[in-house]
Amino acid sequence: MSASESAELEVDVVVVGGGPAGEVAAGRCADRGLSVVLVEAELVGGECSYWGCIPSKTLLRPGDVLAAARRVPGAAAAADGPVDVAAAFARRDYMTSSWDDGGQERWLAEHGIGLLRGSGRLAGPRRAAVDGGPAVSARRAVVLATGSSAVLPPVPGLAEVHPWDNRTATAAKEVPARLLVLGGGAVGLELAQAFRRLGAAEVTVVEGAPRLLAREEPFAGEEVLAAFEREGIAVRLGTRLAAARRDGTDGPVRATLDSGEEVVADEVLVAAGRRPRTADVGLETVGLEPGRPVAVDDRLRAVGVPDGWLFAVGDCTGLAPLTHMGKYQARVAADVITGRDVRDRASRDVVSRVTFTDPQVCAVGLTASEARARGVAVRVIDVGTGDVPGSYVLGEGLAGTTRLVVDEDAGVLVGATITGSGVQELLHSATVAVAARVPLDELRHAVPAFPTVAEVWLHALEAAGL
Repeated sequence: MSASESAELEVDVVVVGGGPAGEVAAGRCADRGLSVVLVEAELVGGECSYWGCIPSKTLLRPGDVLAAARRVPGAAAAADGPVDVAAAFARRDYMTSSWDDGGQERWLAEHGIGLLRGSGRLAGPRRAAVDGGPAVSARRAVVLATGSSAVLPPVPGLAEVHPWDNRTATAAKEVPARLLVLGGGAVGLELAQAFRRLGAAEVTVVEGAPRLLAREEPFAGEEVLAAFEREGIAVRLGTRLAAARRDGTDGPVRATLDSGEEVVADEVLVAAGRRPRTADVGLETVGLEPGRPVAVDDRLRAVGVPDGWLFAVGDCTGLAPLTHMGKYQARVAADVITGRDVRDRASRDVVSRVTFTDPQVCAVGLTASEARARGVAVRVIDVGTGDVPGSYVLGEGLAGTTRLVVDEDAGVLVGATITGSGVQELLHSATVAVAARVPLDELRHAVPAFPTVAEVWLHALEAAGL
């Protein structure tokens, strides 16, 4: 229903924001017998489903498969042609339901969750308003799950060239011949490689930091950089965009870097970070500062709001802007709201993350430098991800690094990073080890099957002297 069609409502839980985190919070509360209303201005399912994770990984997949086949003697000759771009875009459209959320509407109805279409905002304690419509009051809780939005750097002329953000890129109808990507984080690198493999003749990545993937282990960015250079993707590190202008209405963009170099591109993709979408969600009505991340305690209650009725989950907290972490936070928040026992607290350190480039960069927990900064007695163990028989049988030239960050005093892992081709499914074993604080001398009894790439765990533990 629309906001205008509803009289003033009173329910147990109001969830503002219908992305993955909001959906999980709403569903978990409704399935436990609470009355729930979900407020969403765009598509139920949110950024990840329609403009982020799902379409971007779908666009990456054709190039990944061809690259993998070309590494296998006997298959390489059969994988000699280009990507079928039309088919790749058609698959992307299918995976996003052509940007129609009818299926999610049906899911909400099946779980007994009310849907209010429109922009929602807090309207005082335990109350929310939708596009100026009637207020909705919550007997138990309001959950903010408003997500984040892409940042546009204040570069002269950049806004006027109508740059792409992740939404424009993942919904593209054609491949630009020349693409300039601003940002060397996960989003920028994934889309740079996707469009290069879809057929872009020139792709240039500009990153202001001295390395790619600045929040990961340094070797991870170095390995991705080397792979990009082999594929003909140009990378400019320690460099920023100084100005941009477009020739005419539909002409090329002329981007001037602070090094003085000019890069000419047909489109510019800005992937320079995201900010929590909290500027206009009514935080000021409950004593919080608009435009800032919503600080939460270990059970996802908003700090500084009396009586513990306001919760925040997902990107709007600024904690871990990843879909799976938002859904995890939503599960914890819903457990608290519904009176379930929440053991200990919501983890802020055991954050798993994957950059789906080729090579992939998979990590969980702390990097070595982060652990040292906390005073941990760190031991770093590095082995080659590709140096196992399970890797050899997959093809030639499969390399990568597996790093374990060990707390020597406790004898447990506090972090792990795994790089290589198609290694994302190795990450969860590391996540379990870090989350459960499994002692290393117990991990050696978890024997990986032969011949699998997971034998890299055996190599790493042997290198640790176990």
